[in-house]
Amino acid sequence: MILLLAALTAMAPLAIDAYLPAMPQMADFFTVSIHDIELSLSLFLAGFAIGQIIGGPFSDHFGRRAATGIGISLFCLGTLGIILSPSIAWLWGFRIIEAIGGGLAVVNSAAIIRDFSKGQESARHLSNMAIIMMLAPLLAPVIGMLLLHISGWRLVFDFLLLYGLLIGATLFFKLPETRIKTEDRPNAFRRYWMVLSNRYAVGFLFSQCFALGGMFAFITGSPSVYMGFFGVSETVYPFLFGTNVVAMMLFNRLNVRLLKQHQPRVILSVGQAGQVITASLLLAYVSLSSTPSLYIVTPLIIIFIGIMGLIVSNATSSTVEFFPTNSATATALLGAAGFTTGAIAGAIVGILGDGTAFPMALVMFTCAATAPLLRFLVQAGK
Repeated sequence: MILLLAALTAMAPLAIDAYLPAMPQMADFFTVSIHDIELSLSLFLAGFAIGQIIGGPFSDHFGRRAATGIGISLFCLGTLGIILSPSIAWLWGFRIIEAIGGGLAVVNSAAIIRDFSKGQESARHLSNMAIIMMLAPLLAPVIGMLLLHISGWRLVFDFLLLYGLLIGATLFFKLPETRIKTEDRPNAFRRYWMVLSNRYAVGFLFSQCFALGGMFAFITGSPSVYMGFFGVSETVYPFLFGTNVVAMMLFNRLNVRLLKQHQPRVILSVGQAGQVITASLLLAYVSLSSTPSLYIVTPLIIIFIGIMGLIVSNATSSTVEFFPTNSATATALLGAAGFTTGAIAGAIVGILGDGTAFPMALVMFTCAATAPLLRFLVQAGK
């Protein structure tokens, strides 16, 4: 079950990361700037958030199988549209459809884990799923680079379409219905209000969404920073990108061990402190150095992104713990807030883009510092 859920969750990082090396070629194909192609990433994040907002209450009301099936179908339809897109406007539109379907499907993963586990056990399952799932962002840029050299950018989306079809067929036959049925079946607005009226859940929501904002600031800015500012080649870029995923896998493994003795919220606090320190050092270095070194910037980014392994699964498990019969809605709100923050953070990186690493580092620091601050203010309130 964990393997299947990891494969389902991997749809998002595959759709986000696989086409990063192809961005320059796509810009040439559509005769637009690379920033127009980068906008498709922010649109994907926004669409993914919409899909999760819709998918959470839908899944809690109609079941996990129905939500997953409809979501994967939309994902495949949108991906096919991207392959056939004649212009950048069509690509943007189908990218949103693809994202909405992905959000509708992926929101079920954490909800299903909450259906059959809770507390530290749930956090361990989420961490183990993350370790498996992170093979996707580790391999995605490499796969994208290889496909790009074989036949161009469209082959990347051919791969995503095939992946969606295979996952959809497998889950159709293997995924059981795990939704906990109750007599009370509130509408979507009541479900979301149940989550938003719990200040502890909202504090954990802020923790996750701003951590994801920092991560997506890096993902959005990394092509121009690594390949533009530092002059890294399209062949080397995926490997530099992949080191961050390896770090996340290692920190996730550490998280699984720590959960045997510590509560998820304690580990979450440690992770947030680590991100603030790392982001401060990164911002200070790129601000004060006239010629920052790739060999200093890269390790700081690796640590920053790696610490996500101590944040995401613990923030998620701490949130859904409060909602045993409303877990998909809680998960949807977590995901939607995270991807919306990621879309905004990525857009700000693009708007502030000046050809250096400073805008990316600034947004990463802002997100890292905002997360624990808002968590403290919300959870400490009366």
